[in-house]
Amino acid sequence: MNAPTDSPLKHLMPGWFASVMGWSGLALAWHRATPTFGELATGVSLVAAAVALLAFVALALATLWRWQRHPDDLAADLRHPVRHAFFAAIPISLILLATLFVAHFGAAAPGAAALWWVGCLAQFGVTWWVLARWLRGTPAAGAAAWNWQGITPALFIPIVGNVLAPLAGLPLGFPAWSAAQFGVGLLFWPLVSVLVIVRIAQAGMLPDRLLPTMFIFVAPPAVIGLAALQWAAPPALAWMLWGMALFLALWAASLARRITAQPFGLPHWGLSFPLAALAALTLRLAQTPDGAWLAVPATALLALASLVILALTLATLRGLRAGTLLVPEAPPVIPLQAKM
Repeated sequence: MNAPTDSPLKHLMPGWFASVMGWSGLALAWHRATPTFGELATGVSLVAAAVALLAFVALALATLWRWQRHPDDLAADLRHPVRHAFFAAIPISLILLATLFVAHFGAAAPGAAALWWVGCLAQFGVTWWVLARWLRGTPAAGAAAWNWQGITPALFIPIVGNVLAPLAGLPLGFPAWSAAQFGVGLLFWPLVSVLVIVRIAQAGMLPDRLLPTMFIFVAPPAVIGLAALQWAAPPALAWMLWGMALFLALWAASLARRITAQPFGLPHWGLSFPLAALAALTLRLAQTPDGAWLAVPATALLALASLVILALTLATLRGLRAGTLLVPEAPPVIPLQAKM
């Protein structure tokens, strides 16, 4: 039996899992605030983690149903020059959920290790698949050709998943694989940064509806900074990474007026996890001897991330009710003609 051709399920893109990343990141940020706010922070973190888990289960079931009912649409997302990178949000969500289990219930939390391994191995595979496209070429770009249409900040998503591995991997007792997978993210983070900047210089700024994804620049240095502190790296390294993340957040925030002028869409969730990761790193540094002065800015960033994610959630619920989200994407995604 064929599914209805106008079914909203056809348009359930993998980017929807960015909401799970956002709520998971917020839960981790509030958990970092426990030394400051005590049991209140723990409670908020548990609530945010529960929202993330429920969102993941709902989206995973809907994605499986979409696979059964609309396999051609799922295959189209896999071939899409931009949307294919968002498939990495699925294993990232698993890694983040495993990290939350460990943070709240310890390394002995039932299923945490298995969930972490599934997420990490799936993330490793998705990263390989995304980057292998560069070598194979794509139908849109031709064999061995760069496809500037697909060079967007969304490419950071496969990278971020790899640098997340140590956050739960170290307390779970898997330092070797954590370091190996972290190295993959560390290798490609600067490369993707350069590619996106060159893409903007060559082909112009991203379309307005994709501008919120510029905040994804913030996520890699923020997560790497958290991992560095967990590895007991020199504090100066964490401060350098925090400086990068802060500057990149302010850089992306220069687009705030254009971003807020756009009708709400799925790309707006690109603000969520980066802001939560920056808040988490700032809170962590505020608890160091040299970071006491960050207590107020860290609290402000936590409040900002919380308000942004709540606003995104409410906007998503309104959009689903109004039928404005699960609809076909309006072409073109990225202008193909480069500036001379």
